[in-house]
Amino acid sequence: MALHGFSGSYPTEWINFLLNTVVTELTPVEEKERLIQSGEKHYSDMLSEEPEPSAFHLELYQGALEAGSYRLATEVMALAKALANNLPNQEIVLISLVRAGVPLGVLLHLALQKLGIRSFHYGISIIRDRGIDNAAMTQIEQQHGTEGIVFVDGWTGKGAITQELRRSLSTRSGYPDRDRLVVLADVCGSAWLSASTDDWLIPFGILGAPVSGLISRSIWSSDDYHGSVQCNHLAKFDRSVSFINTVTKQWDSMDITAIKAAVCDDPTVYPLLKMSQDTVTSLANQYGIKNLNRIKPGIAEATRAVLRRLPDHVLVRSKTDSDVSLLMYLTEKLSIPVQEVGDAIAPYRAITIIKKVGKE
Repeated sequence: MALHGFSGSYPTEWINFLLNTVVTELTPVEEKERLIQSGEKHYSDMLSEEPEPSAFHLELYQGALEAGSYRLATEVMALAKALANNLPNQEIVLISLVRAGVPLGVLLHLALQKLGIRSFHYGISIIRDRGIDNAAMTQIEQQHGTEGIVFVDGWTGKGAITQELRRSLSTRSGYPDRDRLVVLADVCGSAWLSASTDDWLIPFGILGAPVSGLISRSIWSSDDYHGSVQCNHLAKFDRSVSFINTVTKQWDSMDITAIKAAVCDDPTVYPLLKMSQDTVTSLANQYGIKNLNRIKPGIAEATRAVLRRLPDHVLVRSKTDSDVSLLMYLTEKLSIPVQEVGDAIAPYRAITIIKKVGKE
């Protein structure tokens, strides 16, 4: 029996979101920031309206997609082959972490099908400091067991979601010493499986709801599935299906048999975790930041923070780096100061510092 859910603006066979569709009062960004930093409310208790992307934003997204679709197609297939090798002779259950994991999860689901492997794909919520959606996890485990489960996110930043996933799974049976987190780019070296450790301009990292099935970031609930708002005001900008089709079309002209499987639990990435921690700690000391959640590292996170939060300033390796073009455009438009700092922010190419509002 199929689990009850919905697919957003995706075809139903691509994903099953185990979320409750809710209507919530939207909180202005400035007020949301004040409530978060004061501790009066958790970020997962509020949503601000997601702004419409400008024509230039969409143009940069399209350029990133055209430049990166071949790489995406290759790396997704490498990840799918790694999953097939590490979970042989069984159905694979992909659990995409809403929202950033969703586009990659859809691509992995279709790649596994192309390899002749049966998979199931769910989108569920995980919230920093509060954990994974227990109601959704229980439903999935009852339906499929735990052996074939892998978790999908878009990339790693500081490794906060990796740690949250491990904490959540430590209280559930069937997950001995593993989290099986799959990401496209493991910039901080904390994931179980990744295609690279590059901080690159991932196309779905710079567009929110319009490339994620038109759903919002998730909202916490302790009673049932976590919630999500349908972003119908962004329907005319929806690129969710066209993004997937653009990437999967690349497989038609590829020799898929020549693509090598990615490496699971690759020990060569471990030094990245210390490097990223050292960079974040150094910035915290430099700017007097007590709450590390105010530091948003990596191109995707830095860009999203400028769009969704109240940024104080932005650090980039190079202002002329084409992969930070959208970030540079947004900072200029919003009069946010940008510093060029070279390798001081390695392994990242961009970091946004959230403005301090009141006491920290």
